[in-house]
Amino acid sequence: MNKKFEALGMRPADILLPKQGTDMGKWAVVACDQFTSQPEYWDEVNRIAGDTPSTLRLILPESKLNDANVDEHIANINKSMEEYLSKDIFTTLGASIIYIERTQSDGTVRPGLVAAVDLEKYDYTPGSGSLIRATEGTVLERIPPRVRVRKDAPIELPHIMLLIDDPQKICVEPITAAKEQMEVLYDFDLMMKGGHLKGWKLSEAQVDELAAALSRLSSDAAMEEKYGLGGVAPLLFAVGDGNHSLATAKTCYENLKKVTPEEQWADLPARYALVEIENLHDDALKFEAIHRVVFNVDPEKLIAAFKEFYPNAHEGQGVGHTIAYTWAGGTGHLTVPNPRVQLAVGTLQNFLDAYLKENGGEVDYIHGEAVTDELGRKPGNIGFKLPAMGKDQLFKTVIADGVLPRKTFSMGHAEDKRYYVEGRKIK
Repeated sequence: MNKKFEALGMRPADILLPKQGTDMGKWAVVACDQFTSQPEYWDEVNRIAGDTPSTLRLILPESKLNDANVDEHIANINKSMEEYLSKDIFTTLGASIIYIERTQSDGTVRPGLVAAVDLEKYDYTPGSGSLIRATEGTVLERIPPRVRVRKDAPIELPHIMLLIDDPQKICVEPITAAKEQMEVLYDFDLMMKGGHLKGWKLSEAQVDELAAALSRLSSDAAMEEKYGLGGVAPLLFAVGDGNHSLATAKTCYENLKKVTPEEQWADLPARYALVEIENLHDDALKFEAIHRVVFNVDPEKLIAAFKEFYPNAHEGQGVGHTIAYTWAGGTGHLTVPNPRVQLAVGTLQNFLDAYLKENGGEVDYIHGEAVTDELGRKPGNIGFKLPAMGKDQLFKTVIADGVLPRKTFSMGHAEDKRYYVEGRKIK
């Protein structure tokens, strides 16, 4: 392996793929943290997958994370993983990086790379100077339930997406240009309006060239040129999606270190996590707002409390942070002039955290305005729609200010989220 990868926090991985002959359209399912308030979506996925090999049997949709029989769900997942391994369903690509192209629901093509990252180089603590950093606040209480899913699992399947800030397009794009000469690994339509997915295997020469390009991207000269910040800890990878999944992998690794001699840490499969890497500057990569729906509350009381929390807030659109809302009584806007934080999502989230702690109720994070309106107008609910954040501010903000408010942005619509295809042994 190229020695440069040791300093980059990423590396080629032994990647598991289903063998030829597998129905890939039934194998691949969307990230487990999608459609959490729409159980009918997962019911339909289950119907489509049927009894054929499918990643649905290897993941736990987060809509089931709080089920009374969640331990039974987890046991079944681990059993399925062991069965898939013993039945020789997988083939292994040794020390590989995969180039993928995802055709999204709008027809645009989003390129990416599948590789492993070193969890020693990742830290989700706000203000961290690690090479791989969270972009939003990590909710610590969300980690233990996910640890229960991962800690005994022999396989990981990633929906984590990391971003690189590569305006000169020296990393992913040269591989795109050479794809016609590369080995195709899979090429199929995704279920449930997920679009299309095609994957190629990088050659050894391409892997070496990628290492060199990433080294330039993380250099002090690059940090100075892009951010005007020389001599600071470089930020190479920012988490775009799946931060709590990566934080869960980190926690499991840290727990394993406690019972493993230090000289063995480098060889622990759990030290690494499989991810997809994308260029922030790719035109197909769109930042979407993540909206909020609050359940089991009195919407009128909540709106009144918002105005008390922000005494200068008023109904209607205006200068400052404007947030649209929908409830059974209609629609409207709340505007907070001269906000104390940079983004409207921070203004709303600060209020919701305080209100729900005092008054009860639950909040869910929703992709798509139509779904937010649909759920928000049901009795006892209220939906809030937020503006999208400009993606050009992401790395600068994380470097200068630390993490953004949690669930600030999403990369694309729910149907365009990462589908599970590749896996990796973590035991």
